[in-house]
Amino acid sequence: MSEPVPPSQADSAPAAVTSRHVAKGVGTTLLSRLGAVIEIVAQPLYVWMFGLASFGLYAVLWAAINLLENIFDLGMTSAMQRTVPQSADDREAADALRAAMLLGVGPCIIVAAVIMLAAEPLSVWVNVAAEDRHLVVPAIQLFVWALPLWAFVEIATSALRARHLFGPEIRLRLVWEMLIRLVLAVGFYLAGFGLTGLFYAHLLSLAITAALCLRLVAQHYRLGMLVTGPLVTPIFVETMKAGLSILPSNMIGRLFGDAPAVVLNIAIPGAAGAQAGALFTIARKVSSVVQLVRIAFVYVLAPLASSAERADRAQVHDIYAYAVRLILVIALPLAAVLSAGSAPLLRLFGPDAIVAQGAMIILLLARAMEAVVGISLPVLQVVAGFRHQLTASIVGLIVACLVGWPLMQAMNPLTGLTLAVSIGFVIAAAIPMIQLQVHEALNPIGPELGRAAVRTFIVTLVALVLALAAARLPDAAALPLVLIVGLGAIWVSARLALPLADRESLGKTGRKLRLV
Repeated sequence: MSEPVPPSQADSAPAAVTSRHVAKGVGTTLLSRLGAVIEIVAQPLYVWMFGLASFGLYAVLWAAINLLENIFDLGMTSAMQRTVPQSADDREAADALRAAMLLGVGPCIIVAAVIMLAAEPLSVWVNVAAEDRHLVVPAIQLFVWALPLWAFVEIATSALRARHLFGPEIRLRLVWEMLIRLVLAVGFYLAGFGLTGLFYAHLLSLAITAALCLRLVAQHYRLGMLVTGPLVTPIFVETMKAGLSILPSNMIGRLFGDAPAVVLNIAIPGAAGAQAGALFTIARKVSSVVQLVRIAFVYVLAPLASSAERADRAQVHDIYAYAVRLILVIALPLAAVLSAGSAPLLRLFGPDAIVAQGAMIILLLARAMEAVVGISLPVLQVVAGFRHQLTASIVGLIVACLVGWPLMQAMNPLTGLTLAVSIGFVIAAAIPMIQLQVHEALNPIGPELGRAAVRTFIVTLVALVLALAAARLPDAAALPLVLIVGLGAIWVSARLALPLADRESLGKTGRKLRLV
């Protein structure tokens, strides 16, 4: 007997999509992305257990896997956000899921097998400390199987989001993917497995997460339909086309995030290359606290905008403008306060990590700018023609490549490459906002955004001064004070800068936080 499946969208007229839907989805998605915070907490522990250079080997290999996954999943994680919400019935939704699994996980399995067989020649490109050289080939042969596992988890959770089910990721990403990985890594370390234990822990946590993902997907899709009916259907073809059209944008976005660690490792020989990869990873992970604000909105806005587009273009404009205002009041003060407290934060990773302070500040500020303007990209992906989705990514990548080498020569390679990448992804984030205005007549800018921007900027300046003062104290006092200043700045910014209707849309959370 099959498990219950939500009624298809064909059964009733599409309900209006409002800012309340966005707020509810973002709240649960932010909770699910708190796994990134656990990872930030875990990284100083990993550096302490294995050393900066050894942690660099793990960080570079995981960055390479992320890059490969975003290429060989053929854009299926994003494609489902377009095709599933617009599917006519459960049969079409199952066809979209089948297309995503076959086209997204299948190539990753093949690539993993090829890399495992070619691990020895590939290992010469990986720079590590001399004492870690013997670990490189076995590490590649083992860890490469994280590639298909990660692709499956990404596509399965995307399938849940496409059904507007944002909450299930909380347990998956927060508890199983990150917390269990940390517990396993510590256990393997204490058992004497060394750095290899970290790779084991990562693979096991992904395998557990994948199994739980399958169980959740079975509750919201009719999995029996995956093995019945014709293989190639119109929705299969539409999913493939949507994925391939979004693929270049996804690839370039991932290049901005993970490629620098790989490039620095290849460019700088020996242990210094591994340390450079680790330092960029540390700076990127801390800045991901700001980035996860944008990611939460991206995850939510893509399927909601797709549903809204079916009913009324005005709904798309309303939720788009609302998202920009809400991101602004969170991301700007958060980035400023974290930048002010960057020194005590980096010292958690050991004395050598302070070298990454410049890179971390650059990434924090750039991620805040990207968050505010970059929410236009998921809207563009679901309402605009496929041809408009490539321009921003290509232009941003070209600019980053053109300025990358000169900046690496003008300053230390870590800071120079970080600045080049930041320039590129901010440009890539800004262009879709212009495209939406020109091609779709969608513009989030208005009096409400102007007032919110002015008030948020004033609050941010005050918070920056307070955080700089706190950062001068001993680290044990500085870190909690910086955290308190950051949370307080976000609350004050939201309370003073957001219109009343925006604050009311936060529902019970807004009332509990006394924002209304």
